[in-house]
Order: sequence, then C-alpha cells, then structure tokens
Amino acid sequence: MREVEQNPVEDEPTITLTRWREPIDDDDRHANFKSEVQMYGLLDPLVTLRGMSANLDIPIGAIARYVLAKWATGGSGGLLELGPVMTRRLWEPIAAAEREDSDERRLATYHQLRQMISWLNVPLDDPTVYPAQEPGPASTTTI
Repeated sequence: MREVEQNPVEDEPTITLTRWREPIDDDDRHANFKSEVQMYGLLDPLVTLRGMSANLDIPIGAIARYVLAKWATGGSGGLLELGPVMTRRLWEPIAAAEREDSDERRLATYHQLRQMISWLNVPLDDPTVYPAQEPGPASTTTI
C-alpha cells in the first residue's frame, strides 16, 4: 500500500492520514518521536484545518501543505535563524560533557548553556539594551 500517490487529475500528491499503533521497543532511539506520532494520531487535525479553511477562505489542501512544509523545514529554519556559528558554540559544551560522560559535567553544561541562552535573550527581553540606530547617508551606485 502506497501512502503517497500522485493524483493524475491535478498532478498533486494525495496522502491518507492514518493512525499508527505499532509497539515501540524500550531501547528504540526514536521511541519519543514514535510515541508522539501515536499520541497526536489520536486527534483529528482536519477539525482545525477545516475551521481555518472556512475562516480564511483558503483551500484545506493548501493549508495542509503549508503546515506540513513549515513543520518539515522547521529544523533547517531554526538553523538559519540561529546560524551555524552559534549552533556549533551551543553544541560544543554538550559534546564535551558527553565525552566526559559524567552527570556532574552534564549539570555544569546545563548551567553554561543556560547562561549562553540568557545572553542571547537579552535584546529579546529588553529591546532598549541596544541604542536605536540612525540611518547613515544614502549610498548610490553608478552602473
């Protein structure tokens, strides 16, 4: 059984929303995600999508496509927002703690990350921390 099929009329993919109830092994490294798939599978997402479709006058398929695309690209979007340099800076203390493999180091890493993220939150918590910038002189380009 194929889960995604091409709709020959519109050449758009068609997906069957299914509930997944397979047993999950305790040692499965994806157990948390699989558990969430099962838990959220109990809900009917079309209730929300139908309401949005009716209220916004947007076809339900367009909203479903948007939701799926936005969720599926969230990781790369997060990387773009945070940036590769900061992502690596935040990961390094975690990697060091895992190499040391001690709970004491992991706790110290938590405090280090808390401080780093607190620093990143400063302008979000207090936008006045940086003075307003005056626009500089207009630049012109001659071609």
